[in-house]
Amino acid sequence: MRSLKTRLLAIVSWAAVLLVLGLAIVWVGPERLIAPWRSIDPWALLVALALMVASYLIRTLRITRYFPGRLAGHFWSAFRLSSWHNLMNNLLPMRSGELAFPVLMQRYYRLSPLESVPVLFWFRLLDLQVVLLIGLAAGGHLLGVSAEVLGLLFGLLLLAPVVAYGLRHWMHGMLARRDGRLAKKGVTMLASLPDRPTQFLGTLFWTWANWLVKLAALGWVLAALAPVGFAAGVLGAIGGDLTTVLPVHAPGGFGTYEAGVALLLAPLVDEPRTVLAAAVNLHLFVLGTALLAAALALFIRRPSPR
Repeated sequence: MRSLKTRLLAIVSWAAVLLVLGLAIVWVGPERLIAPWRSIDPWALLVALALMVASYLIRTLRITRYFPGRLAGHFWSAFRLSSWHNLMNNLLPMRSGELAFPVLMQRYYRLSPLESVPVLFWFRLLDLQVVLLIGLAAGGHLLGVSAEVLGLLFGLLLLAPVVAYGLRHWMHGMLARRDGRLAKKGVTMLASLPDRPTQFLGTLFWTWANWLVKLAALGWVLAALAPVGFAAGVLGAIGGDLTTVLPVHAPGGFGTYEAGVALLLAPLVDEPRTVLAAAVNLHLFVLGTALLAAALALFIRRPSPR
């Protein structure tokens, strides 16, 4: 009975989202949606697509370098895992696609959720930090944020991972001195988080590399789809990507992704239909690359259970 209700809820959610998307397309006009793609240089678009694929490869490196003992020699199966995790994240609502990561890590590499979930949480915190920092650097002045506030925000965001790294050691030591089932689970989970400066700096490096490459591609695409510069394009792309990092996420990201792009792009573009058209097109580009990566990953063999 519960499964039937879940399926009905999913069908209703998708139907509502597709209805809203259809109404948005009608309001914008199909011609306005198609027109920007006709003016884009195909070779430049291929470069943007290549950069997106490169970001998937870098994301895979972040995983394999974090678990060198367990994932050594399994780069391409990790690419398959990362691609499908990314696709599920894009398609499923309310961050439920994140469940794909611990499920696939256990299926492929026998890593328990107690080991993989804290790492995923750590990755997401770094993702959020980097996206916010790049957003402030690219568009803080465009949104009218004062230099003093920008400096304060930069300082807080830069210190956040260092504070989290320090708290991990403190909490691990505190729980290790206690008995009980919950304390032991807490120790196991905290043991999965970075415990060496090299591991800590490694996750920072691969996170920055991933987002710099990805946002360079998305910023260029959005600047080609809307009458804005590259920095504003990066800012709008960050607005969309923030909706995929935060808990609020509609099925397929339809509506929420466009709202994120429009929220940061609207103050820079006078015509609402142009903003919405660019947001829809950018979202289609993101979903298209996610589908392409997942489709290519189907040709990669899953690792044998170990």
